[in-house]
Amino acid sequence: MTSFLADLASPQPGRGGLPARAHLDTDAPRQSLDGTWQVRRYPSPRHLTEQGDWSPVEVPGHLPLQGHGTPIYANLAYPFAVDPPHPPDDNPVADHRLEFEADAAVLAHPSVLRFEGVDGAATVWLNDVELGTLRGSRLTTEFDVSSVLRTGKNVLFVRLAQWSAHSYLEDQDMWWMPGIFRSVTLLARPSGGLGDVFVHTSYDHRDGSGTLRVEVSSASPATVTSPAFGDLVPGETHHFRSVSPWTAETPVLYDLKVQTATESADLRIGFRTVHVEDGVLLLNGAPLLLRGVNRHEHDPHRGRAVDLATARAELLLMREHNINAVRTSHYPPNAAFLDLTDELGFYVMVENDLETHGFELNGWRGNPSDDPMWADAYADRMTRTVERDKNHASVLFWSLGNESGTGANLDAIAVWAKSRDPERLVHYEGDRRSIYTDMYSRMYAMTDEVERLGSGSAPSPRNLPFVLCEYAHAMGNGPGGLTEYQDLFHKYPRLAGGFIWEWVEHALHGGVTSDGRTISLYGGDFGEKVHDGSFVVDGLVHADKTPGPALKDLARVYAPITVVLAPGELTIVNRYHGLDLSHLDAELTVDGTASALALPKVEAGTAVTVPLPFDPASTVTLTLRHRDHGHEVAWGQHLPSRTRPALTGTVTPSGVTPSGVTPSGVTPSGVISSGVTLGPAVFDQATGMPVRLGDLDLHDVAISLWRAPTENDRGIGWDETNLPPVADRWAAARLHDMRTRLVDLTTDGDTLIVRTRSGPPIIDAGVDVTWRWTSDGTALALDLTIEPYGAWPCDWARAGVDIRLDRPTSRVDWTGHGPGPQYPDTGQGARYGSWSADRDEFAVRTVRPQEHGARRIDDATVDLAGTGLRITGVDVPVTIRPWSREVIAATAHDHELPPATETWISVDAAVAGVGTASCGQGVLPQYRLPASTHHLHVVFHQS
Repeated sequence: MTSFLADLASPQPGRGGLPARAHLDTDAPRQSLDGTWQVRRYPSPRHLTEQGDWSPVEVPGHLPLQGHGTPIYANLAYPFAVDPPHPPDDNPVADHRLEFEADAAVLAHPSVLRFEGVDGAATVWLNDVELGTLRGSRLTTEFDVSSVLRTGKNVLFVRLAQWSAHSYLEDQDMWWMPGIFRSVTLLARPSGGLGDVFVHTSYDHRDGSGTLRVEVSSASPATVTSPAFGDLVPGETHHFRSVSPWTAETPVLYDLKVQTATESADLRIGFRTVHVEDGVLLLNGAPLLLRGVNRHEHDPHRGRAVDLATARAELLLMREHNINAVRTSHYPPNAAFLDLTDELGFYVMVENDLETHGFELNGWRGNPSDDPMWADAYADRMTRTVERDKNHASVLFWSLGNESGTGANLDAIAVWAKSRDPERLVHYEGDRRSIYTDMYSRMYAMTDEVERLGSGSAPSPRNLPFVLCEYAHAMGNGPGGLTEYQDLFHKYPRLAGGFIWEWVEHALHGGVTSDGRTISLYGGDFGEKVHDGSFVVDGLVHADKTPGPALKDLARVYAPITVVLAPGELTIVNRYHGLDLSHLDAELTVDGTASALALPKVEAGTAVTVPLPFDPASTVTLTLRHRDHGHEVAWGQHLPSRTRPALTGTVTPSGVTPSGVTPSGVTPSGVISSGVTLGPAVFDQATGMPVRLGDLDLHDVAISLWRAPTENDRGIGWDETNLPPVADRWAAARLHDMRTRLVDLTTDGDTLIVRTRSGPPIIDAGVDVTWRWTSDGTALALDLTIEPYGAWPCDWARAGVDIRLDRPTSRVDWTGHGPGPQYPDTGQGARYGSWSADRDEFAVRTVRPQEHGARRIDDATVDLAGTGLRITGVDVPVTIRPWSREVIAATAHDHELPPATETWISVDAAVAGVGTASCGQGVLPQYRLPASTHHLHVVFHQS
């Protein structure tokens, strides 16, 4: 126990492991030790003398997801006392035990035991012989077991502690969950077999030639052969007059075989050159634009134990949405993931398993990045990262780690990485000097600063290209402002693009409710005392990998082609890295009829405008030619101007409905003294608000300026750090608590005019509202004017009308923009058409309930089980959901929302953008909604 405790407090790397090397696919025998192991747990290392009971656990897997302990989510703060290098005494320990018989084929050779990922700090024994310790939770460790492995029964024993000195180096924004979460394998190592292989390639864009050098580490002579290039001499540089370059657009791989007399390895290699020239990031001589995402490994049931089939499906989904780059935040991924990125075509930034973010809360005091005591651990982690993944064509960048401050240890591993692998670029965001890195990297830099960096008015260090390693925080309803960033990337060559934060939400599966709703859990739901709540639910796709609305928007923004339609002409801008458009099919749709469209010749980096006679209401889509495996790449649409809807029936004389009934109380002066009926509508004389439309009861019709706060509304925008979140500003102004008084009801010919004044308590500001109602006997038209008075202390969230119906809807059909929602700074992927969605799809359910789901409609019908409400207008934002905004704002989880018994409808004159203030800039000025006059024209029909 004493030795185990001392080991846990040591900042030194793990001991006993073999030198790091590449993962090679060889013909040597191997045996998986994945499957059912036995585990017993202790509350701390000081309790190891106690004997607990054994129970089964699956490997790969995390202990807390199998009933052994609980997950802890923290983004930044360490969930233990910051006392480096010491771990806390409250430190759960789990003994893992596996009995197995080694395969004869493995026993016939010297052998190695490989651990690919063990979260926590472990000591390993085989047959009572200590092999060594594991440090670096997302890194591979191999032990030589040649003298320990035996015929018959073998016993593998792993003692795993959740916390150690190395926990200070693993403060990534994710769940703390100990366990053997990646594969454990026995590998035969034939005498005279392959030790290591390092493939070096380059491509010369000027003449199409390539170079190849293969370094082989082996105790016996090795040969290198390729079907494309014949026999090659290990260690020598070979020049080839013509090769096909590897890019994400054309991921051409060549087969290579490296062998000795006793072992053979098959590799797939690509020729490419990545470098920086005059402040521009270049791949194969052409500017490279990263359309990337940050990807954690996550599954709602299995945590970071993500299988290869799931990883492939993720990458295919990325390709379908025009994503071309992945940052492996914040650790190296499963090694086989990079085989997929080579094959499918992605630019990859492999990140070292390193983050010390929690030290920032203490002014970076004691940060290991600048403490010599940790130098060996930093070097060890970077070495194992680079050596494992050095043969992958898709890996263009090594990242030193994430959010670890600055210091000599980071400088040292940057210098080492550059020396070991000069053919790739080195990245690190945390050091603004950028002395040892090849690009200037920032997180969440605001668009005005990005423009200054792109234009050169704010020069980057050492004339480096600029990369946003994280931006546009995809949390909840959002992110807003994607277009503004992308426009800058297109405008300035120095801007190399970036990586959205992030790809997948990290919600954990908590079961199913009695009525079949999935329970999704986040920080604090497991009793954690230190946690960051729902901040872990911040992805473009949900935890189960179903796309969120933002993914469709990102696909449009990231599209490598821009399609612009105007009456009589079509403009196509080709932003591919190297492709023309010959691999695409084009289609023109007019009035629902589609026909093939011949594309002009458009080389990469150029644009053409051609005449195109078509009806103005038309859409052009560009799709991969191989439709069986293809997807839509880009689209453009042109809409004619639409006139606002008019009443279609004959408007009757002043104050008279089609049935001939005169509104009660109409006096010669036109002032209403009691209730009133106008066409199919009945109005409450006390409030002036409609209470019935045909057979449909209307409730709580009122002006509203508030929305249920989004996650971005709750954040402090990096552009407004001196102000509280906008949600708090709304709360302080009591925007959610508007009080209304009726000023008067009058008639003007056939128009019913209602004037109201609404305002929150406490402050002396509000809105004067004029409601002008007309009817043709069948429909009810509203012309609404909202005018602010007083000194408003905050911007508004929206300006419109709320209506409650006392029955639930099941479906919404609409003509307008869809299928996804659209706010002023989102909805780039929404196009005009006819759409249908069930209630939950229209409302857009999120793990943490919040404002979402507004659609810009011309015509919408809300189905209400036999009857319906139809709303017509022009580009009117309409939101429909089963709950009030107050209920949504007060509910922590989607599964806790009450059953649907009502329908709440909002019809707005204007809505504010959503921004990305959950992490990053808030709503851009042009998308805010300051107190100002707004007008709305809309027609209601009972359908």
